Amino acid sequence: MLARLPEFIDPLHLADKRGELKGQIPVSSLDRLADLLFSDTGVVAVDLFFGREGRLAKVEGQIETVLELKCQNCLQAVQWPVKSSIKLGIVTSIDQADRLPEDYEPLLVDEGKTLLKNIIEDELLLILPTFPKHSHNCLGQKPSNKQAEFLLNEQPSATENPFSILAKLKNTGDL
Repeated sequence: MLARLPEFIDPLHLADKRGELKGQIPVSSLDRLADLLFSDTGVVAVDLFFGREGRLAKVEGQIETVLELKCQNCLQAVQWPVKSSIKLGIVTSIDQADRLPEDYEPLLVDEGKTLLKNIIEDELLLILPTFPKHSHNCLGQKPSNKQAEFLLNEQPSATENPFSILAKLKNTGDL
């Protein structure tokens, strides 16, 4: 176990060595997530195990954090707890990705190093809601007694039909 997570990793090498990465990544370092966040404070707890299952190199583990997203109703902060399991098959080509078992998602890597934060950020982006909002009605306001009385007593107004002139012309035969 590492006290500090490395910035770059070689997933295939870690799978061969049955490596484990456990640590935290600051939310402020996740650049692609920044537009969705109200605040970039906090950390993402990462717990990943690399290994092989036959010829399949894999990454399994979980990530956990509480993100402060922008509520799409009131544009204020909404706390969004995230606890997600990760199950990735490490592949170097699209053909290998097509042959992965059904319960694995592909992690396409080159033969070199991969940014660990990109893997974590991809997983977070996949699980976040498209339109985050509070569980309560954050825009709803209770009407005052006068407003409620007015709404109850208000009768629908009779609107004038804009085509009523045509109906009159039709009856008179001036059309």
